Amino acid sequence: MNVPDLPVPDFFNAEKVGAIWRIPYEERASQAREWARRHALQPASVDAARTWLMLIDVQNTFCIPDFELYVGGRSGRGAVEDNARLCEFIYRKLGSITRITATLDTHLTMQVFHAIFFVDKDGNHPAPYTDIHVSELRDGKWKFNPALADQFEIAPEYGQQMVVHYAEALQKSGKYALTIWPYHAMLGGLGHALVSSVAEALFFHSVARLAQTEIVIKGDTPFTENYSVIGPEVLTGPMDEMLGVHDQRFIQELQECDRLIIAGQAKSHCVAWTVSDLLEDIAVTDLELAKKVYLLEDCTSPVVVPGVVDHTEVADAAYERFAKAGMHIVKSTEDF
Repeated sequence: MNVPDLPVPDFFNAEKVGAIWRIPYEERASQAREWARRHALQPASVDAARTWLMLIDVQNTFCIPDFELYVGGRSGRGAVEDNARLCEFIYRKLGSITRITATLDTHLTMQVFHAIFFVDKDGNHPAPYTDIHVSELRDGKWKFNPALADQFEIAPEYGQQMVVHYAEALQKSGKYALTIWPYHAMLGGLGHALVSSVAEALFFHSVARLAQTEIVIKGDTPFTENYSVIGPEVLTGPMDEMLGVHDQRFIQELQECDRLIIAGQAKSHCVAWTVSDLLEDIAVTDLELAKKVYLLEDCTSPVVVPGVVDHTEVADAAYERFAKAGMHIVKSTEDF
């Protein structure tokens, strides 16, 4: 990144990254305009080299301790420390970052990865972090909750057919099993919002560089998980009905930029599957495009639930695969 690094503004406080607070937008807007004047920042639209920063699900639900799916990594401080580094990176590279995209995992109550979607023979719901396998759906250990059928205007039997089809598709693809996650990233709730410190940095960039932050919603369809922003885990239902689409705009936008930098949560899930989907599109478009992609490894952490699950090794293996394909694994403090 050829533009000189800028200092981190005095108002940034790394100790606040793990908390939720109100952003003083008017004050920050005034400071951003003065920052642009002081450092002779030009509008992003005139950048000779176009750098695109994509932030995956940097939301309270994943990044604030004690929230629903806090990504602590093995250290327990993962997402908080990741975001402190991420904010500092954005401020230092303010003059280099042309555009920023932030994805928002977005959920409603009745979705296939929430406990309410399934019941056992006694009407009990599965516990969070339960993996539901095809065999368990076939033998009746778990079934589609028939009380939800009217919500989707389907027969209970077809709801069962849908979830069996879905679990089979996941199994055939070699992806994660159908996982019951705690209710998280609930639309309209505090967990859905971007982390305050990160949102502040994005707003500051938007005003200083005259560049609108792009917000992309994902994960709000009922019958499929959507780890990747590029597309859902399963595209079609048992009757070939569309569950979601594979979004081609990301590969198109990669072709148009000079550099794509990716960070966010969680390394083992939404980040890994977004990059994996992007790599598939690269493979059928132009393998050289992989060299444009930079993964900030110190601004992302894997899902680790002590005593329950640890996805660290899976995440690291995915990043090794991305590196072999030509992508760059870098730290936010490195010059690249």
